[in-house]
Amino acid sequence: MRILAVDDERLALENLIETIVSACPSAEVKGIRYPEDAIEYARNNVCDVAFLDIEMGKINGVGLAEKLKELNPDVNIIFATGYGNYRDVAFDMHASGYIEKPVTAQKVAHELANLRRPVPSLKRVRVQAFGNFEIYLDGEPMNFRYSKTKELLAYLVDRKGAMCTVGEMCSALFEDNDHIVYFKSIRGDLLTTLKSHGCERIVIHRYGTLGIVPSEVECDYYDFLNGKVTAANAYRGEYMAQYSWAESTHAILEKRF
Repeated sequence: MRILAVDDERLALENLIETIVSACPSAEVKGIRYPEDAIEYARNNVCDVAFLDIEMGKINGVGLAEKLKELNPDVNIIFATGYGNYRDVAFDMHASGYIEKPVTAQKVAHELANLRRPVPSLKRVRVQAFGNFEIYLDGEPMNFRYSKTKELLAYLVDRKGAMCTVGEMCSALFEDNDHIVYFKSIRGDLLTTLKSHGCERIVIHRYGTLGIVPSEVECDYYDFLNGKVTAANAYRGEYMAQYSWAESTHAILEKRF
């Protein structure tokens, strides 16, 4: 979900962005202080939802909402303001929601759950690489028969789409190549589980190799590499913390901060 947040007060904007991310961690949030800049951004970028303050400079939130709807009629406008006397205006322009400050994660989550216009569905598989590695399918943790299956998938995510050989994967997961039979079991578990859930497209399986398909998953690590602010804010100094082989990537991430 792509969300635009606009408030001309810096601290208020920072709080709004933080609250939106808290309510919807998977969202891509763009924060902008000035309505003129928001209009320019909207000319070249499509957003699903726009959280707008109302009392702002030359162009207030109502005027900004009208401009955004001209550029993208399907955008969901949610006013986030300290004033309650604009509710009739919001109703007349068919805004999706209206939040009176202080903005809270509960209020934001409620408005996002009741959008006037549907948002295109997100990728079904979400990967969490920051902290401990986790994988979710439609918001629920994905379970495998073997714990090593989850680690295998984590390793593929770390390799960012590179096709990995059996020897390479065994070396990472077992620190040697003497577990080929066990590896075949966890590889089979991975492919069978993904197929049973209808998401086998996230992994490419070619003779003797496996690779993740980055475009088929939502991943905080990939978002970070693509420069998304929300992903950078989510990093707390840990990367796939339960796996020792992830330390090299962790070191690279630490240098970026």
